Amino acid sequence: MRPRDRFAEHISAPKGRSRPLRPKRVTVIGAGIAGLAAAAILAEHGADVTVIEKNDHLGGRVGAWPIDSERTMSRGFHAFFRQYYNLRDLLRRADPELGCLQPVDDYPLVHRRGSMDTFASIPRTPPFNLLGFVWQSSTFPIRQLRDVDIAAAVELIDVEFPATYQHYDGESAAEFLDRLRFPDDARHLALEVFARSFFADPTEFSAGELVAMFHTYFAGSAEGLLFDVPVDDYDTALWAPLGEYLRSLGVTIQTGTTVTSIVATVPGWTISTTDSEVRSDALVIAADPSAARDLLDSSRDSLVHAAPGSEEWLDSFASQTNAPAFAVLRLWCEGTVADHRPAFLGTSGYDVLDNVSVLERFEAGASAWAQTHGGSVLELHAYALDIKARLSDRDRETIVARLLTDLHQVYPETASLLIVDQELLIEADCGLTDTRPWDERPEPSTPIPGLVLAGDYVRCNTPVALMERAATTGYLAANQLLSSWRVEGTDLWSPPTRGLLRRGVLGRIRGRP
Repeated sequence: MRPRDRFAEHISAPKGRSRPLRPKRVTVIGAGIAGLAAAAILAEHGADVTVIEKNDHLGGRVGAWPIDSERTMSRGFHAFFRQYYNLRDLLRRADPELGCLQPVDDYPLVHRRGSMDTFASIPRTPPFNLLGFVWQSSTFPIRQLRDVDIAAAVELIDVEFPATYQHYDGESAAEFLDRLRFPDDARHLALEVFARSFFADPTEFSAGELVAMFHTYFAGSAEGLLFDVPVDDYDTALWAPLGEYLRSLGVTIQTGTTVTSIVATVPGWTISTTDSEVRSDALVIAADPSAARDLLDSSRDSLVHAAPGSEEWLDSFASQTNAPAFAVLRLWCEGTVADHRPAFLGTSGYDVLDNVSVLERFEAGASAWAQTHGGSVLELHAYALDIKARLSDRDRETIVARLLTDLHQVYPETASLLIVDQELLIEADCGLTDTRPWDERPEPSTPIPGLVLAGDYVRCNTPVALMERAATTGYLAANQLLSSWRVEGTDLWSPPTRGLLRRGVLGRIRGRP
């Protein structure tokens, strides 16, 4: 389906045969978005695909699982933006009309000092969205705009990817924001939110990624900053249907299975798991970044033997790091949140709270629980925590108390709600997009024949991130293998790769095509 944004870019896949001349077996390690995307493309083009997933459910970090007959838990709220073209393309395989998603009316951002920004009433198309946002925003008082560094502000709309990523090698998001000199509240609400959505502290997060996200979600895309959410828990709404689609293509999906080792043979791979041994012609590693590093490190001798000269790449891959820990606290409460509260609220300036979701407003399972029990189901997020993922019971109780204290400040009526049950999840398994040079980040292709990577930590040349980068790199990894067999791949879409100053009339004035 063609995007709304007329500047969205179509990326043609390599051409070739419709299917391999000889059967090709591919093992995909990881059934998150990246792994499922790679599996779909490979299977659609004739490969025999086996997906191995350590969890008992699909979806990876966007998965959901049952707690009991009434309640589910997940790793937290995710926003399905309209510029997530490739993710939406993947979901359409099982749900062509995307009935699994519904729009969220607004995405207000509130600072502890009381300032608030909202996106519901501003235009979607640049530059009118920028003008409308500044005009109505309480965080952009006109008298303070004179302090903004104009040259740094122009950088937000004078972009061209992937060169813009490389331009900010070595600079953190915090350093860029210091140069920008936005009003403090605007800095927190309009920009730092992008860094924290990567579970990262702005002092450790890449300035290039920050600029890319401002471009993709706001300054450079006509899709707008509003988003959709699944109509039910992730497994029910998204991954169970997609899993059935993959099985209809002949894909074997092994859940609750851990890969213990990989051995590069000539030709192909031997993958050992907790259940069995799998042999394949090619391998897609779409596990979380820490698991991917551990797997490649434990298999280093075999990989170097199969690909002499790959030591430097393996060293670089091993040097990647993870983002700090994050917490997700889900609450089942007796009594309801006030009707005027938004379904999703972003927060800034609080102790640990980064956002609040009122799940019964959009998730069918939560809605059923709320109706049965006369209550609300709330989800609280805290990103970039200065803690370890493995905590004592007392430490976990402290995190819960801090989140609840913040919640009671944001939604005072929640202080009187009885918490019937709660689930706290703390993880630290997300990749950190740090300030290292862009060229040193892993990409889908590797120097090891028959091995490709996919995931939201894997770089690609388009301005995408998070779930969309996972889907995009899954497509790219599959296309890489298909191209090596001279088989056609699948086309992709990207948000505009050029900013406002480099396209359309302004681009022609500046002498750009």
